[in-house]
Amino acid sequence: MNISENLLNQIKQVKSLAEAGLVYNQENYDAERYEELRELALQMMSILSDKPVDQLHDFFLPEGDYPTAKVDVRGLILNAQDEILLVKETVDDKWTLPGGWADVGLTPTENVLKEIAEETGFKAEVKRLLAVLDKRNYPHPPQPHYVYKLCYLCEIVDGDFDPNFDIGGVNWFSLDALPELSEDRILEAQLVKLVAIAKGDAGVFSD
Repeated sequence: MNISENLLNQIKQVKSLAEAGLVYNQENYDAERYEELRELALQMMSILSDKPVDQLHDFFLPEGDYPTAKVDVRGLILNAQDEILLVKETVDDKWTLPGGWADVGLTPTENVLKEIAEETGFKAEVKRLLAVLDKRNYPHPPQPHYVYKLCYLCEIVDGDFDPNFDIGGVNWFSLDALPELSEDRILEAQLVKLVAIAKGDAGVFSD
């Protein structure tokens, strides 16, 4: 992890602590200090991300409850040749596992199956949880949120390719012939790890 990534993670922690203080000390004189801490964290984040502070204010709505990590769900689907089903994101024309942010009101498995259906048109079923990954531990591009990735082994049971507006294509790829990956969403090292876990007998991997 380089200096900028380490500093960004520390800024996220400061911002989270400040927001927790604002939640639990709204009528306390400390609230002003917590607001100042949050503002400093956003200013430092602006310097690292080259984004205006006003834009970050719009991006981060004030927390109404204790701030927690965001959850990203992804589905690994393999065919008989151990090729991986990937989807092409229209936002960057790069490829990733089907998935996205977990919606409130759905279980993690319901979320990943919903994402697969929306992004590919395929109906799938979850076989098992493969890994819970902390994005901080991998060289993803810097981003403002603190994120856990829940990765599931899934299997297609029905349907045909029918993507939504966010997806420009769906295809199968072997590990030794991967397309350009959307590295904010998935990394080659993670795909290699997930396939190895899927093909083995080990339990859930977490880091």
